[in-house]
Amino acid sequence: MASSHSSSPVPQSNSSDAFFKKEMDATKRFRPVQSLPDVCPKEPTGDPSNLCDSPSLVVDQHRWTIYHSKVNLPAALNDPRLAKRESDFFTKTWGVDFVDTEVTPSFYLPQITKEHFALYQQEITPREKVHERRKNICTPKDTFNRTILHTHDKSRTDLEQVPKIFMKPDFALEDSLTFNAVLPWSHFSTAGGKGNRDAASSKLLQEKLSHYLDIVEVNIAHQISLRSEAFFHAMTSQHELQDYLRKTSQAVKLLREKISKIDKVMCEGSLRVLRLSLTRNNCIKAYNKLKLMATVHQTQPTVQLLLSTSEFVGALDLIATTQEVLQQELQGIHSFRLADQMRMMNFPQWFDLLKNIFSKFTIFLKRIKATLNTIRSVVFLVLDKNQKTRDLEDTLQKNSAKDSTVDTEVAYLTHEGMFISDAFSEGDLPPVAADTTSQRNTSPNSEPCSSDSVSEPECTTDSSSSKEQTSSSVTPGGVEMMISDDMKLTDLELVRLANNIQELLYNASDICHDRSVKFLMARAKDGFLEKLNSNEFVALSRLMEGFILDTEQICGRKSMSLRGALQSQANRFVNRFHEERKTKLSLLLDNERWKQAEVPAEFQDLVDSVSDGRISLPEKKPAATEDRKPTEFLIVEGQKYATVGTVLLLIRIILEYCQCVDNIPSITTDMLTRLSDLLKYFNSRSCQLVLGAGALQVVGLKTITTKNLALSSRCLQLIVHYIPIIRAHFEARLQPKQFSMLRHFDHITKDYHDHIAEISAKLVAIMDSLFDKLLSKYEVKAPVPSACFRNICKQMAKMHEAIYDLLPEEQTQMLFLRINASYKLHLKRQLAHLNVVNDGGPLNGLVTSDVAFYTGNLQALKGLNNLDLNMAEIWEQKR
Repeated sequence: MASSHSSSPVPQSNSSDAFFKKEMDATKRFRPVQSLPDVCPKEPTGDPSNLCDSPSLVVDQHRWTIYHSKVNLPAALNDPRLAKRESDFFTKTWGVDFVDTEVTPSFYLPQITKEHFALYQQEITPREKVHERRKNICTPKDTFNRTILHTHDKSRTDLEQVPKIFMKPDFALEDSLTFNAVLPWSHFSTAGGKGNRDAASSKLLQEKLSHYLDIVEVNIAHQISLRSEAFFHAMTSQHELQDYLRKTSQAVKLLREKISKIDKVMCEGSLRVLRLSLTRNNCIKAYNKLKLMATVHQTQPTVQLLLSTSEFVGALDLIATTQEVLQQELQGIHSFRLADQMRMMNFPQWFDLLKNIFSKFTIFLKRIKATLNTIRSVVFLVLDKNQKTRDLEDTLQKNSAKDSTVDTEVAYLTHEGMFISDAFSEGDLPPVAADTTSQRNTSPNSEPCSSDSVSEPECTTDSSSSKEQTSSSVTPGGVEMMISDDMKLTDLELVRLANNIQELLYNASDICHDRSVKFLMARAKDGFLEKLNSNEFVALSRLMEGFILDTEQICGRKSMSLRGALQSQANRFVNRFHEERKTKLSLLLDNERWKQAEVPAEFQDLVDSVSDGRISLPEKKPAATEDRKPTEFLIVEGQKYATVGTVLLLIRIILEYCQCVDNIPSITTDMLTRLSDLLKYFNSRSCQLVLGAGALQVVGLKTITTKNLALSSRCLQLIVHYIPIIRAHFEARLQPKQFSMLRHFDHITKDYHDHIAEISAKLVAIMDSLFDKLLSKYEVKAPVPSACFRNICKQMAKMHEAIYDLLPEEQTQMLFLRINASYKLHLKRQLAHLNVVNDGGPLNGLVTSDVAFYTGNLQALKGLNNLDLNMAEIWEQKR
């Protein structure tokens, strides 16, 4: 078929613009084409690749394709201009020059040369060689069965080509000998013009190793193909095995559930009974051992007592008996020293032991209280019974004067166990007696009086067979007890017994506290408690305070022994706590260079946590969430404070003192004293280092600048800001009688304000000495402004630049007002010395110009534009 470029009836254009337009607007280009009937259309064949080139009526109805290129076949065959028509088939319609015309290459397509395929050829050639080799090695699949023996022999032959060194189980290229044997690099040398030969040898070695690799891979594939059936059989067996294991697991689970139920129903209770019985027997044995150990432990004071009374035989006998007990019944026990072992515990272990001891003591006191309450209730019941009995006897004696008929009836009623109140009218028997009798006779456990039983105290009996006077007492459970007259206690003895019962509870509480103190002191001998950190001591203090409060609630009385021991340890803790932080502050001050420090986010959070006078340390945030950058200033209630690193840490230390007071209220007064000492120390030490220029020797500063002084003043102002908050914190935790201790904060505030005033005076003094030096040489002459005033304005600008970012604006204005007053004083003195007066003369004009230059420069500084300088004071007033 003809080319599409030449067969189109649309006029062709030689310009590139025309071609571009036709390509961009395809509808305008192809829609007006009138095609002739196709003479020889391309018939689709069975080749799938050709089917994709066939026209589509849906897709190609408006798109030009090669099928639009059509020609009349007779016209193509009949070309009268050529002698040999068979030589050219397409010259009839398109002319003689159709074949011979050179087609202009498209400038849209790159020129493809043979060099473009060079890289591809280099990469594909080795692969083609490998492919050819593998194609020759591998047997076709349909002939595998017929040549399997031959292939096996051939594979064995091929494997024999691989050196034996690769087959060794200890083959490792890390070994130098193995590496040199596999890769003989000693044969290669690039010197002496042998580069081409070495390259060929290297390539040959690489191909040889590749050949070995191919052999191994082919044999591996062959072995896998031989065992494919076994592999698939193993996979099938694996699925069956998994199903079997699943069923087995379910059966085991069901069996375990049944065993668990059987264990819970049939075995657990019996085993628990056996276990408790064994535990009880062991506890009894341990208790007996402890009693024996306590007896042995008391031997030493007993021996000393016998020796003091010259009972030497008894002492020797006791010693021999004790030694025999130690060798026989207490052999192997090393617990006589319950202190040496305890000192080997760390704090968590010892703390848990102390917690367990306090728990046992609390249970012990509760049991004693319950027992004593039962005894006291019995005593009070007996007292109440006695009182009611006496009241009843008095009533009976008052009514004894009545006729005998009534007495006989009363005796009869009493003997038969009937209600005594039924024999009297309501006015004849007191209400107490009636109620007592009614309660006794209506009691379900009460029995009627008979001749062989003992009646209640208010009952009488005529039994003559009783040779001993007895009485009965009713217990709280309603059971009557037989008490003889010689065993009965008087009311005074009963009251004394009730009081002594309460004393028993007090004594038990004191014993528990004393034992706890011994336990505490035994651990504190080596300074263990003094070395605890704040959190550990706070935990210990809270545990002891809780036990003390529990015992006070149980007994109703305070025991001071344990509280005193806690206070003693708290005082030692406070001393160590204070010394550690004072030493830390001293080291910080000795290394402080008095330069403005950046404020980390955690310190800003620390300051923000102090709000409304409440002081609390914020919880530490995780490092992963803390991504804020440090700031230049510390923001406190909207004010910016430039600080040094020491002051930031000092604020945290101060808050630690306040937090410690919250955790351990008993040390409030001691902490107040120590905190006052710390604040005084910072004030005095910072004064020595900055105002006293001690930092020159301690830190090695070259000089104390105005910036150092202003920064020190601002740090002191920050501490002064927190003193009222600290005072309120301690005042809320002090007793009214201790409020006098708050005067320490008043003294500290005064000292800090004095220090701040001294720093301000020092800044003024620096400029005062400068004014004295410069203005003493001032001469009233041209040019204006003079060099003296230029120098003064320059120094004032330096001073302003040093302190403006450090001090608040109002403090900066007050400072420059004082500096201006010093300037006016020195200028007035120099003008008086030069006899320059305010007379409107030339000299007066020169001075006025210099002063105007000074005033303009000073008021041009940031924050000083509204400063009232009042320069009229430099002139002497006329008299």
